[in-house]
Amino acid sequence: MVYTEAHDSLKPRCYDKVLQLIGRGVDIPNPLTLDLGDEVNVEHISGDGVRIYPGCRIYGGQTVISAGARIGYEGPVTIDNCQLGPKVELKGGYFNRSVFLEKANMGLGAQVREGCILEEEAGGAHCVGLKQTILFPFVTLGSLINFCDCLMAGGTSRKDHSEVGSSYIHFNYTPDGDKTTASLIGDVPRGVMLNQPAIFLGGQGGIVGPLRMGYGNAVAAGSILRNDFPEDNMLIVGKTHTPKAVHLTPGAYTNLHRIVGNNITYLANLMALEEWYIHVRRPFFDTEEFGRLVYAGLLDKLALAKKERIKRLQILAEKIRLSSDGGAEKRQGSAGKREFCERFAEVEGLFAGSIESDMIRKDRDDFLSSFDTISGGGKRNYIAAIQGLPADIAGKGVLWLQRVVDTFCEKAEAIMPSLNLFGR
Repeated sequence: MVYTEAHDSLKPRCYDKVLQLIGRGVDIPNPLTLDLGDEVNVEHISGDGVRIYPGCRIYGGQTVISAGARIGYEGPVTIDNCQLGPKVELKGGYFNRSVFLEKANMGLGAQVREGCILEEEAGGAHCVGLKQTILFPFVTLGSLINFCDCLMAGGTSRKDHSEVGSSYIHFNYTPDGDKTTASLIGDVPRGVMLNQPAIFLGGQGGIVGPLRMGYGNAVAAGSILRNDFPEDNMLIVGKTHTPKAVHLTPGAYTNLHRIVGNNITYLANLMALEEWYIHVRRPFFDTEEFGRLVYAGLLDKLALAKKERIKRLQILAEKIRLSSDGGAEKRQGSAGKREFCERFAEVEGLFAGSIESDMIRKDRDDFLSSFDTISGGGKRNYIAAIQGLPADIAGKGVLWLQRVVDTFCEKAEAIMPSLNLFGR
């Protein structure tokens, strides 16, 4: 339909912007059904192979849609301040303040809220809920899944990927009302090398966060996991609990050292991932149309992830402090708990910036000098460059990133020595 002057009163508010998109080459089969926010920069939506199906809504001044993206094929899509890399497919649902790298995809009914990163070819089927979730390349989620507040890695390709079975839940809210529950399924130092065995979480199951799990593990369907499984290559069958009713003591936190220790480990892995993005991934984005904008989105989401984890630890420390001030010191208190409450500001400061040491710098330089030679300084495809790394060079990268993780953990432990974070 072509508007005439008589039709001006019917003209959608975003009509001119939609025309600009069409003029740029964006395929919009039914332009009158597309809603664009006034703040959307049409210059950040590629005209190269992008298709936006009927009923979609695109908002946010930070929104980026790269070449080859397909939006809304299975149902209406709302995008709000997200950054989409090349060939991303968002088939139906709501997507807010998250970033999707090349060929990432989500099915109908998805709800991806703030702070999510889906790296290359990661995705989920229908009705998947994510928030503060990081999926490394190829990680695949089934249908009817709630998988908030966790990082998952593992797998070497699209045919050999970590997978979460349908109807799975990451339980991220405790009876005490806490969300210090982020789970690390795999890790950053080994996971970014794309050479680790895949992890399988069987359907109709769940994880009670915070939890850590190693690579190559297969969890039987229907299992609810409540303990860490840091070992690799295990078949895990969750214990079935016998029905019972026992007295509940609110705010006891008898396993505080594990809760805080797992959160510190998670934060330390986020710091290592930030180092990887800054020193390794950045050049690869320079070859993409909106690569620098997508890269900025990655750093923004990592900042959100760190802020969220610190916020949840801070709330926990304050709850414990108030409980102790209320006269429950004998029940609630211990030297470790007091250190956690009284010295939390130091923990927060620790994760406010990067850590440099002679050993970290040496390990990083050893890896980068070899990596730059092989990768061509970011001129190759990122996935191909990483998959092509010889084992010895990948090992140097793991050593560097693991030293970053270990250094943050050691410094946090030194701040709260009585809490015995890691059972050493």
